[in-house]
Amino acid sequence: MGAKKDPVWRIVVADQRSPRDGRVIETIGHYNPQTNPSTVVIDSARAYEWIDRGAQPTNVVRKLLRISAAAPAQTQPHEPDTDATDESSVEAADGALAGEQADPEADAQAVNAEASADEPKGAEG
Repeated sequence: MGAKKDPVWRIVVADQRSPRDGRVIETIGHYNPQTNPSTVVIDSARAYEWIDRGAQPTNVVRKLLRISAAAPAQTQPHEPDTDATDESSVEAADGALAGEQADPEADAQAVNAEASADEPKGAEG
């Protein structure tokens, strides 16, 4: 895309084994630095789908994703589902964020109790 001295880049999903300018799997957006302000158009839903599947964005694409997420017209970045968490994990996370420290002695006792419950009773053999 673009022309001589007028660059416009596509943001694509490509297999790492293919050449840099080779075949792409999907085009998910484009970037035009010549406009004021720069135009960054990314289908963030598709981008985060690919990232969830294990795609590794380059540093430049990671920065462009942050820029496009900050734009008010764009959708916000993908957030993990909070419906799947139970209340105890939320409380534990709240405690960790608030700066509470866990009691290491109580944790050690709980681990020892679980380990002793797993040991077989009787003679070994």
